[in-house]
Amino acid sequence: MRAPRAYLSTMDGYEFGRLTYLVLLGVAVTIWFIAEHRQSLGKSLRMAIAWGMIFLGVIAAVGLWGDIRDDVLPRQSVVAEGGIIEVPRSFDGHYYLTLGINGTPVDFVVDTGASDMVLSRADAARAGIDSGNLIFSGRAQTANGLVETAQVRLDEVSLGGITDRGVRAAVNGGEMDISLLGMGYLDRFERLEIRDGRMLLER
Repeated sequence: MRAPRAYLSTMDGYEFGRLTYLVLLGVAVTIWFIAEHRQSLGKSLRMAIAWGMIFLGVIAAVGLWGDIRDDVLPRQSVVAEGGIIEVPRSFDGHYYLTLGINGTPVDFVVDTGASDMVLSRADAARAGIDSGNLIFSGRAQTANGLVETAQVRLDEVSLGGITDRGVRAAVNGGEMDISLLGMGYLDRFERLEIRDGRMLLER
């Protein structure tokens, strides 16, 4: 127990020194400000207060970022005990997952209406797939209209410690902002449940 107390004591002293420095700096800046603007102190004081409030707002936002980050940018989490992958719903109503495709992190939006995992050309290239050698013989209907697709087999797909090999997917030949995670991959899980703003995957 002694080591943690010593550590905290050192940290407190360090933080106290930083606080003292900031207070002295603030006093020096305040004195300079008053000396420079003594002729129009009223207007300058209002400006200083406004800037001070902006500064405090930024500090508060930085301090609260850890608390609001999961609401603004929700992230997937993995519960190791039951092999459960928990995905919070994003602010736009969709569910996003990051999978390892051939060892490369790729972001997906979950689309339970899609039959396959569909990679954008950019994500396919990042995962080591040369789209120049693909045959775009398939057709798929998307929000942007009819697009050409090419079937591929992914050497490795990983999610939350679960790794699959030889996973079937398609590469989209058209414009695509983000890759789609369809039922071709999601069906590999024994349970897919969406409730209370979260998607649960369990294998």
